[in-house]
Amino acid sequence: MIETVLAVTAILYLALRIEDRFSIPSPLSLIALSYVFYTVAPEIGIASDAGQFAKLVLVLLPILLIADSMELRVEELKEHGLSLFYLAVVTVALSVLTAVLLSDWLFGQYHLSVAATIVLFAMVMATDPVSVVSIFSRFELPHSLKILCEGESLFNDATALIVFVFIGLYALEGGEITAAYVGEISVFVVLGSAALGMAFGYVGLAALKTTENRIAEMMVIIFTGYGAFALAEHFYVLLNVFGGHSHMHLSGILSCIFATVTVNHWMTKETDYGESRLSREEEDLRHETAQERPSRRLIDSALAKIKVTVAEQQRHFRTKEDIQLLALVANTMLFVAMAEIVRPALLLHYWKEILVMFLATTVIRAVMMAKFAIITNQTDKMRDVNFRWWGVLTFAGIKGGLSIVMVTMIPTSFEHLEMFQAVVIGVVLLSTFVYSLVLLAMIARYAADFRREKEEEARDEAAAQSSPGASAVMDSA
Repeated sequence: MIETVLAVTAILYLALRIEDRFSIPSPLSLIALSYVFYTVAPEIGIASDAGQFAKLVLVLLPILLIADSMELRVEELKEHGLSLFYLAVVTVALSVLTAVLLSDWLFGQYHLSVAATIVLFAMVMATDPVSVVSIFSRFELPHSLKILCEGESLFNDATALIVFVFIGLYALEGGEITAAYVGEISVFVVLGSAALGMAFGYVGLAALKTTENRIAEMMVIIFTGYGAFALAEHFYVLLNVFGGHSHMHLSGILSCIFATVTVNHWMTKETDYGESRLSREEEDLRHETAQERPSRRLIDSALAKIKVTVAEQQRHFRTKEDIQLLALVANTMLFVAMAEIVRPALLLHYWKEILVMFLATTVIRAVMMAKFAIITNQTDKMRDVNFRWWGVLTFAGIKGGLSIVMVTMIPTSFEHLEMFQAVVIGVVLLSTFVYSLVLLAMIARYAADFRREKEEEARDEAAAQSSPGASAVMDSA
């Protein structure tokens, strides 16, 4: 176990040094270094098989979701809500439907049923927000583009998992798929998960207001995210307590996201209020010191308020940094574990199927993002998406550990299980390297344009805040 800790810390250190020195995103280095370390020293293992890997992902997934959700603001979700809904829900649904229509052409030799096709493509529709955030952190990009890509990666996971569990596996085990069933289960799971997440978020918020200790604050946020995740995944327990007698569970991913966003919304409001209070106290301090006989009492009072406000802001910022660090360590552990479960012989055996799936999902995603770009340019309710943004959105669909978790949920009696395992792991590896390299090249190619768009976005935001309407709203608040 000590060797494993040493390996994880060494791999993370080297990956971060490579990122700083050569601007190579840490996920690429983490995967490569994990395979090197595991080849040299197999005893560093964390998960000996796919089942243990799935358990590890479920343990670490909430902290990754918490870290990414802490970057989302309610105002931004409202502003881009329609776009995120299309990207994370409509796009996934249309992609799966397209896959069902193309199934015989892509994998005709396997004679996949509709249920099997839904299961297979739902697994490779789940994206990895960690890789996307890691790449974006290296460049100056328009904030709206970041929100679209990172928000889509987060909510896309929940949609893909809902399609996989409640439609794909349900049908694979003999359930009948009808329009009424799909609509009913989708509404129940989505709204139920969101409501449960927000409700538990308020529980965390109540606990957060009882402490000014930074470590305690971080523990409350982690407890809130994990608690919402666990309650959603074991929702049937609550139903049984109240006499429901059901095996229904909700989406832990969605509940975790909504719970964290609820808590973060309060923290963000506190930080924003602190900024405005600092400005007022600074102005009062300047006015008082400009007097011929300044009041020592008023100056001391202003300085005390500034000190408290700054300390509170620093606590919130450091709490977010600590959570980001935990997420980074968790992600490293996942890549080390992934190195153990990859079977090169199996990947080589199904290399054609892996390549077909990778190309098919890439083309489908590109078409869906092109359709999204066309829609955004025909309505004022969405942020316009140009060619550069289309490219970034397309290759931001990097796959991650959640896809492999889904593989472990497929019944062992399923006849194509081995092929599905190879295809999913192969697509995860290919997308991580190919998509990341394409994203890096594309962002570097249009770096000046993205920088200009970011500056224009900042000017527009400043102009909106300084408008008479905005001033009136601020004064009334």
